[in-house]
Amino acid sequence: MDRKDVNYGEYLHLDQILHAQFPESDRLNMPAHDEMLFIVIHQAYELWFKQLLYEVESVAGIMKKPAVNDNSPELQTVVHRLSRTVTILKVLVHQIDIMETMTPMDFLDFRDMLRPASGFQSWQFKILEARLGLKFEHRYGQEYYISQLQTAQINAIRHAESEKSVLQLLNDWLERMPFFEEPENWADYQPVTNAGHDANEHIFWNDYRQIYAGSLADAEQSNREQFNKVFLENTGTGLSAKACRAALFIMLYRGYPLLQLPFQLLNSLLEIDEQLSTWRYRHMNMVHRMIGTRIGTGGSTGRDYLKGALDKHYIFADIARLTSFLIERRKLPGLSQKMERRLGFL
Repeated sequence: MDRKDVNYGEYLHLDQILHAQFPESDRLNMPAHDEMLFIVIHQAYELWFKQLLYEVESVAGIMKKPAVNDNSPELQTVVHRLSRTVTILKVLVHQIDIMETMTPMDFLDFRDMLRPASGFQSWQFKILEARLGLKFEHRYGQEYYISQLQTAQINAIRHAESEKSVLQLLNDWLERMPFFEEPENWADYQPVTNAGHDANEHIFWNDYRQIYAGSLADAEQSNREQFNKVFLENTGTGLSAKACRAALFIMLYRGYPLLQLPFQLLNSLLEIDEQLSTWRYRHMNMVHRMIGTRIGTGGSTGRDYLKGALDKHYIFADIARLTSFLIERRKLPGLSQKMERRLGFL
C-alpha cells in the first residue's frame, strides 16, 4: 500500500476530540464556567483508563503463557509495562490538583444538571480493577456496582471478571518456581537452626520458620500462627501458600541476578495498589471538600462509599503482608552452592 503523508490533526482525530465537550449548563442556557474543566478532566481520565487497560491486557497476555523465562525479554516487558502503569496512575493522582482549583460554589453552579450521571458509572475503571484482580465478592457497595450501567457495559465487565486476572496469573507464575521441587538444589544445604526437621516440610522453610520465630518480640508471637497460615495452609485468599513461599523467597534473595526482575514485578504490583489507594484517598477528600456529607449525583453515599472502597479495595494485599515475615539480611540462611550458581547465572 502506498504511504501517504500523515497530518497531525487527522492522525489524532482532533476534530472529534476537541469538539466532544458539551456542557449541560450551555444547553440549558445557565452558564457555569467550570463545567468545561470538569468535562475535560473526566475525558482525560477515561483516555488514561483506556491506556491502563491496554498495558494490563498486554501483561496478562504474556503471563498467561504456560512458561515465562525469568531471564527473558518477556519478563522485562512485563516489568516495564507495569512500571508504566504505575507512572500513569501517578498522573491520575496529580490531576486531582487541577480539579481542586474548582471551588464548591463553582461546582454547585452545574452539579444538579448532571444527575444521575456519576463517575461511579465508569465501566472502564471497573474493568481495570477486575483485570488486575478485584473480585466482585470483595467489592464494597456491591448494590451500586452495576446498578446504573447499560447492558453492553455490564457484559464487558462480566467478561473481564471471567478472564484470569493479573493476580491469578501471578499466582500461577509463582507456583511454577522450580527451586523447591529439585532436591539437588538442597543436597548440601546447611541449616542455621538445630530444630528437628519435619519430614512434611521443606528443609529450607523448616529452618526459616525457626529463625523467624526467634526474631519476634513478645507482642508479635501471634505471627507464628500467621506464618503457618500464610505459608503452609491455603487460606483461600488471592495467593496460595505455595505462591506466597515463592514470593517471599524472591523478596529475601532479590540480590541474586535471576531474582531481580521477579522482585521488580512484585514491587510494581505493590506500587499499583499504593497509587490506586492514593487516588481513592485524594478523590474521597476532594468529594468531602466539595459536597460534604451529601449523596453523590449517581445516588451513592458519596464520601462514605469512597471511604469504604479505600479501606477494602486492595488487590495485591497478599504481597504486601509478606513484609511481616521478613528477617534481617544478616540472619538469612546461606544457600547451597548449586542454588547460588542457578540464581547467579553461573
